[in-house]
Amino acid sequence: QLQLVQSGGGLVQPGGSLELSCTTSRFTLDDYTILWFRQAPGKEHEGISCISSGGGSTNYADSVKGRFTISRDNAENTVYLQMNSLKPEDTGIYYCAAVRVAVQSICVMTWGYTYWGQGTQVTVSS
Repeated sequence: QLQLVQSGGGLVQPGGSLELSCTTSRFTLDDYTILWFRQAPGKEHEGISCISSGGGSTNYADSVKGRFTISRDNAENTVYLQMNSLKPEDTGIYYCAAVRVAVQSICVMTWGYTYWGQGTQVTVSS
């Protein structure tokens, strides 16, 4: 079973940057579409970005477009979420999730992502 391990996160001031990582040691992530989603206090899960297994297609929620960048390094078996210009409303627990689909050229944030990371806290506050 695929186990995703996250790193990164923490406390940052508004306008600052953080990078989250998502990796696995037992399998290759090459065949998996990856989603980053978050849960803010008292709110529903929000899909924020996904990347196709081929890496050629990405999608972003309007709330993070232009500030966040998702990428993958298949040689390192890792997917990254670079978060810039962070705002207090970006505060929440961030999760990576994976699903294995036959289509490698697109990603859809509303797919049923089967495997989840452990979550990591991001707090944006002065």
